[in-house]
This record gives sequence, structure tokens and C-alpha cells, in this order.
Amino acid sequence: MTMTYTQTRDSSIGRADDHDPQDDVDVVLRLLEPDGTRIADAELDPWIADLSPHELRSLHRDMVLTRRLDAEGVALQRQGQLALWAPCRGQEAVQVGTAHAMAPGDFAFPSYREHGVLLARGAKPEGYVLAWRGEEHSAYDHASINVAPPQIIIGAHSLHATGWAMGAQRDGSTDVAVAYFGDGATSQGDVNEAMVFASSYGAPVVFVCSNNQWAISEPVTVQAKYPIAGRAPGFGIPSLRIDGNDALACVAAMRWALDRARRGEGPSFIEAVTYRMGPHTTSDDPTRYRDADEVERWAGRDPIARLEAYLRAEGMLDDSGMDEVARAADALAADVRAACIGATTRAPETMFDHVYAEPHAGVERQKAEYMDYLAGFEQEGTR
Repeated sequence: MTMTYTQTRDSSIGRADDHDPQDDVDVVLRLLEPDGTRIADAELDPWIADLSPHELRSLHRDMVLTRRLDAEGVALQRQGQLALWAPCRGQEAVQVGTAHAMAPGDFAFPSYREHGVLLARGAKPEGYVLAWRGEEHSAYDHASINVAPPQIIIGAHSLHATGWAMGAQRDGSTDVAVAYFGDGATSQGDVNEAMVFASSYGAPVVFVCSNNQWAISEPVTVQAKYPIAGRAPGFGIPSLRIDGNDALACVAAMRWALDRARRGEGPSFIEAVTYRMGPHTTSDDPTRYRDADEVERWAGRDPIARLEAYLRAEGMLDDSGMDEVARAADALAADVRAACIGATTRAPETMFDHVYAEPHAGVERQKAEYMDYLAGFEQEGTR
């Protein structure tokens, strides 16, 4: 059974009050079963018909690298090298799959958990960790990879993405903005305001909601009594609800949404139903609010194992290919670790250096006040 929402279809509305939203976890569009079996879907199949074996192996490779990067991030935080880390294990398919569908000129607006988007767009090793170490605001060149700084304020970047899209629209560009956020962000006013503007102006923006079932310790069943994808048509935005652990479905859905935007048909919304296997961040203990059986059930839907099984069954991946990917993952982890541990902390007053492109009296005043503040500690140390 699949579920698709459009501007005219409202099958998510009018259900019985005793409807359990958890029943909807498997009411999604998918192309790969959890065991890797390929199934047909008339809506998604056309969008991936041209994917080559090389592209499919690249998709798998980037997912494996994302998981290895994520594990390294957690380890670095536990060892005191990073202040915090937001794990993405279990969400590799939606991040890498949607990013692989994007064109170089498209611009991604990620939240703090989209490590796979950064990887797929070509971020360098230092770009993954220096912000989490408190060294720089984002630590990668936004213009070179077309990715905005990771947003910590929940949902705020959905407005940034919509604004960028409206600018591209006025420039006559075919480039598209993509906003990534979680299920919790859909309760924020920013996301809803962004959808109002996007719909009203027909902005070329794609909203990607990674429904990972938990907004920190708040289950999605508390804040969303019906599938989240059903909200978008209320704004005049068509949407798809897909299996977020199915990389092929993620590529297909994103291609559908991007194609609509490039043809001038406006915004789209994708709800990717997935699961956050680890904690919300490394400061969180998920065992306090979810049970082990739930985690085990979702472990059986692992996105990487699913794609690997499919590729092996189709003869596109073998042990030697897996060994090469493992070596690449280890090399990335080593480079990230070296970039983190070898980072040079800049003088604290340099935080004011790039607030504006030109000198600004207000910022200069704040910098002077901060320098006086730091000098106060030095004076106390001489007493």
C-alpha cells in the first residue's frame, strides 16, 4: 500500500479520532523492501530508470562513508575533541539519496544532522568537525559546495531556503533550494511560514522532512496525529511520503520534486519516514525515553544493508567492491580526525572579523568591549 498526497487528494484528512499514527510507518512509497528485494512502483520507477550501476555503487559508497564519518564524530566527542555531535546513523539514505539527485547549482540548507548531505556535496574533512569543535561557524566554503551553514535553530533555515529560491526565481535561474529538517521542526512557525511564502510565490524549493520518529524525547505520534506529508497540500504544496530508509525511493522522490521546481511548478514536500538509531546528540540518553525493542525493529530496516543486498543480488557489488569502500571510509575517518586534532584555535576576538563584508561601527564597539572583558582576566591573574 502506498500513500501519495497532492493538491487535490486529501486522504489523510477525516480519519477516525482513534487512528494510531504509528500504523502509518509502513504506508509509504518504496522501491526496495527491507531485505533488498526490488519492487515496482508506478509513481517512482520512471525517476530512477536511468540510474547506472556506477551511480548506484556511488550512492552506496557515500552512505557507507557517511556512517563511518558519523561514528568518528561520536568518538571524537567522547574523547573530548568535539563539544557536541548530532549522530545521523540510520538516516543515510534520505540524506545521500536526495543529495545525489541535486544538480551542482542547487543550494542545500541543512540542519545540524545532515552530515551525509555535506559529504555528497563535497565538503572537505575540516568542514565536518570544526564547527562542532567551536573553531568556526561552519568550516566549509558555502559557495564552492552550495550548502548553507548548518542551522541549529530548529526550522529557521526553511525560510532561508525559500528566500534563496525566490531570488533564483527572479534571476531566471533553474536552480532549486532544498531545506532539510526533522519531524519536530514541522511544529515550528518558521516551517509553516516558509511553506506559505513558497506556495504563494511558486518558489522553486523542496522541503525534505526526515521523520526520524523522535524530536529529542518527544515521539512523532504526540505532535503529528496524521502523516506529516498530509499537511503540505493545505498550503497548496504537493507532497510524497516515502520510505526514508530506501535510497532508491529517496533519489526518485527528489528527482520528482526537483523536476517540478525546474519546470516552474513551484515547491514540493517530501516526508521521508526513517529512524534516528542513536541519541539526539551526544548529550542525550535515548534509553530514558524509548525501548530497546523499537530500536531493534528499526535496525532490521537498515538503509545501507538494504541497498547492499540489492546491489549484490543484481551483480553490481562484490566483496572486492566492499573492501574498496571500507578502505575509503577508513581514510575519510582518518582525515577527519587529523583535521580535528590538528586544528589551530584562533584568537577569540577573531569571531568579530567576518560578521559584515565591510567595517561596522557596532561590531567594532562590541569587539573592543570583549577585548576589555578578556583583559580583565589577565589583570586578575597578576594579583
